[in-house]
Amino acid sequence: MVALGSSATAGSGASAEDRSYPAVLEGELRRRLPGAEVRILNKGVGGQSAYDMLQRMQSDVVDEKPALVIWQTAINEAIRDIGEEKLAKILRKGIGEARAAGIDIILMDLPWLPREGRYPHYDDYRAVLRKTAQEQAVPLFPRYAMMKNWSSSRQFTPEELVGMEGLHLVDAGYRCLALRLADGIVSGIGNVRIEAAGRRGKPSN
Repeated sequence: MVALGSSATAGSGASAEDRSYPAVLEGELRRRLPGAEVRILNKGVGGQSAYDMLQRMQSDVVDEKPALVIWQTAINEAIRDIGEEKLAKILRKGIGEARAAGIDIILMDLPWLPREGRYPHYDDYRAVLRKTAQEQAVPLFPRYAMMKNWSSSRQFTPEELVGMEGLHLVDAGYRCLALRLADGIVSGIGNVRIEAAGRRGKPSN
């Protein structure tokens, strides 16, 4: 499996490399699937755009021959407002390249941010992710709804969810993100199952 993304995949905000969501997800899948060979390659590069990731789709995803890629992207597009149609074209091309190689793909929604009002078109870019996922019939992991629910239900304090800079998760948030992804993957990597996983609250383990 490959985790393709920017700083949220690389683990910015985590206290150590093994606290990033791909590392926690690998350990959780190994625990839940003891007879399976599980390996997750973390291909997160901080600050990268969807176009940057598209440029390394061949080397970092296709050439690795994974069964699945989790693509976390569009946060830098939303912050920089690069153009919604431009993002949609990049996403479609990336999905097409993965599919042509026989690789399943999950897109990841943007994160909920305490001060997302700083980015006037944030919801517009979320809509691009949602529409593209629907049109391409790929699962969209509901990170935004999940994080917003954690915040509104006070399952996390603000400091436990997002770091002081207001942009990246910290250890507890990355762990819960990984566990909810594991729920969806183990259940069969389907839209309904992935969405259901995101609606569950903070895990007890």
